[in-house]
Amino acid sequence: MLTLVDSASGTVVGRAEGEDVVLDVRTTGSGPTLLLLHGVEGREADAALVDALAEHYTVIAPSHPGFGLSPRPDWCDTVEDLAYLYLEWLERQDLRDVTLVGLQFGGWLAAEMAVRDCSRLGALALVDPVGIKVGGREDRDIADVFAIAREELDERTFADADAGPGDLSQAPVEDVLHIARNEEALALYGWEPYLHNPRLRRWLPRIHVPTLVAWGAQDGIVSPEYGRAYAASIPGARFELVDGAGHRAQVEQPDTLAKLVADHTA
Repeated sequence: MLTLVDSASGTVVGRAEGEDVVLDVRTTGSGPTLLLLHGVEGREADAALVDALAEHYTVIAPSHPGFGLSPRPDWCDTVEDLAYLYLEWLERQDLRDVTLVGLQFGGWLAAEMAVRDCSRLGALALVDPVGIKVGGREDRDIADVFAIAREELDERTFADADAGPGDLSQAPVEDVLHIARNEEALALYGWEPYLHNPRLRRWLPRIHVPTLVAWGAQDGIVSPEYGRAYAASIPGARFELVDGAGHRAQVEQPDTLAKLVADHTA
């Protein structure tokens, strides 16, 4: 059984018969359903965007298996597993016209869902997603986030490096453990091939719902050119640069992103 539980209130958001999976989820707001798929930072980093989106939507924002407080079953170890897990949940809940928003790693996951089945989606928004190969075999499309020093990682990830977590030696132990667990999960799902599916770009033309690709103008992890190539691979997709934002545009410009999503689905 797939069960989504709001850890703050203990409320069960939804269940789907099948594999025994429990996901920690935040649900807030009112209006049409929006499923938000986090990147590696997760709930705390994305809270401002969730709050802004909740002014227009009922936002359901789960932590993926292995991230945050969500346990990971042994069988769940690929992005494909995650994509089918969420698609099954949408089907079992009989949700329709869902706005699907994916952030970075969650954007890759959202794209994998959409190429498989768009029937329950009303719109798609991808924010600085990884997941495809744009350059040649020897070209590095995505910076190696596992090898870069923390200070440089913050500089590449944010337009203003002060928006990052900073010196982790000074951070609370709970925060450091949270970051370590999320990065361990990211490595599990995206180690090889590195943060992409070599076949995904070929199948992006299967996406047939209105799609927004939003990109931090100062993204130093994956460039805006990569983003434009992503958008060009999806029929009719709209590409938007977000000034004053790096790779995690939702952290630095949450209100701008929320407005882009709301305008996109109006």
